[in-house]
Amino acid sequence: MSPLSFNVNSSYSTKTTLVSNDVTKLENTHKFPWNQEKYSINRRRLDIWWFVLTLITQFWLNGKKWSYRGGYSEEKETARRQKQAVWIRESLLDLGPTFIKIGQLFSTRADLFSAEYVAELSKLQDKVPAFTYEQVITTIERDFRKPLPKLFHNFAPIPIAAASLGQVHKAQLHSGEEVVVKIQRPGLKQLFTIDLAILKRITHYLQNHPRWSKGRDWTGIYEECCRILWLEIDYLNEGQNADTFRRNFRDEDWVKVPRIYWRYTSPRVLTLEYMPGIKISHYEKLEAAGLNRKILARLGAKAYLYQLLNSGFFHADPHPGNIAVSTDGSLIFYDFGMMGRISANVREKLMDALFGIVQKDAAQVVSSLVALDTLSPADDMGPVRRSIQFMLDNFMEKPFEEQSISQISDDLYELVHNQPFRLPATFTFVIRAFLTIEGIGKGLDPDFNFMEVAQPFAMKLMTNINGNSGISVLNELGRHAVQVSNTALGLPRQIDDTIKKLDRGDIRVRVRSVESDRLLRRLGMIQMGTNYIIITSALVISAALLFVNGSLLLAIATVIIALVPAWALFRLLRRLDSLDITF
Repeated sequence: MSPLSFNVNSSYSTKTTLVSNDVTKLENTHKFPWNQEKYSINRRRLDIWWFVLTLITQFWLNGKKWSYRGGYSEEKETARRQKQAVWIRESLLDLGPTFIKIGQLFSTRADLFSAEYVAELSKLQDKVPAFTYEQVITTIERDFRKPLPKLFHNFAPIPIAAASLGQVHKAQLHSGEEVVVKIQRPGLKQLFTIDLAILKRITHYLQNHPRWSKGRDWTGIYEECCRILWLEIDYLNEGQNADTFRRNFRDEDWVKVPRIYWRYTSPRVLTLEYMPGIKISHYEKLEAAGLNRKILARLGAKAYLYQLLNSGFFHADPHPGNIAVSTDGSLIFYDFGMMGRISANVREKLMDALFGIVQKDAAQVVSSLVALDTLSPADDMGPVRRSIQFMLDNFMEKPFEEQSISQISDDLYELVHNQPFRLPATFTFVIRAFLTIEGIGKGLDPDFNFMEVAQPFAMKLMTNINGNSGISVLNELGRHAVQVSNTALGLPRQIDDTIKKLDRGDIRVRVRSVESDRLLRRLGMIQMGTNYIIITSALVISAALLFVNGSLLLAIATVIIALVPAWALFRLLRRLDSLDITF
């Protein structure tokens, strides 16, 4: 949710009019009953299962060449996927808050979905109709057990912004401070409970499906989504995140964070300092305020790199609606419901991967990714290692400062799709945030280069100036040198031992080709299918002859027996089909 972006040059009446117009438009275009406090379980179950089964059917048809009118072509398949992606985005909006947030989470999962779906889901916005002022009063008075006038003065009845999880009203405390109050949408907890229970059954279905479960941990994905969604609707957690974020930037005067008023905050109500600013994507207003867009572009990138490399606690949704600029040129961050954290041990493992990238050593990168649990170990890692090696060879052609985040992410998405990668939410949030920050920077300054800003931070990471994260380059190089020397000293003895084992016949060489094994397995299945066809055909012909000769009961019994090999043939054909179809 990004309702806290204010414009110092906009009047309050203008903003409320815009919100009202958006509400009217959205109420006419989306079917979800946004302002309900209770939901029908049966209706939700029907709507959600219908969407999921329709989606699975569409994905299944994508792999069937006979389903394309006029014959199959890659262009037709791409066009169909793009059309489906639009339908998915619109369907998620119609299904309401739970699915809007899940769609936004899945917009970072290129390891699960192809580029067309990821690109369309990234457009998913959650500007939705506001709920009534009476519902706002009810929520606040239930949480604080006090009448609204005793808590706030001049509480604006019309929200200044509304999103899928809640809406924001401007108000004033009795002590005189101007604040904004973020109120959760009524019935949201009940809706999440119903939807996530239904999604748990769907997850179980997908996890046990012979085709859709291949290479995917749907149970882990479901649990990750549940954790993120429940945290995002806990406003106490969001307030704590805001306080942590502010403390991390306490020594930097170019970043501002609204203060949380804890006395007026509850799990469903969040009261923050009113901190107006110019939305970072309102370029004309930034120039009218005398602000340098080139400096702002670099500050945006610097702020995000600072979060990642200094504390590891970062804003996971830094889109333009969540970043504003004050009149003195400082950046203002809003909305801390979705945050990411990179622990110290993960940073050490990332350091190993970084050395592998610098040295163009795909084997080390693969082993580091396995250690990070982002790559599933397999019997044959050769294809993955070769793909990574190809990416490294191309990635390292240009100097660091000439790289493009969007190009790197495109290459990464192409690499992980249909490969045994499982990207944790933290990593996908980092990638999405990098792309967003680069897009904001390009909008502010067409000559902006994110990697140029990142270069000093990368050098700082490599040399470990602070000495409090990871391993220094000198120590790492020393460790590698010791490993190489130990290997070199032990090499003659290993060669001698190997020759002796060869002489004794203790070494067995086993050659295994994955492609050959797969082909032999397929040929065996085809042969078995031929047998089933022959048996079924023989039984059907026998039944027909018995029927013609007047032996009706024997004919029926023969047909029933024929159903057994026919069912086995059907299951075998499904298994054969799964070898060719990819999700």
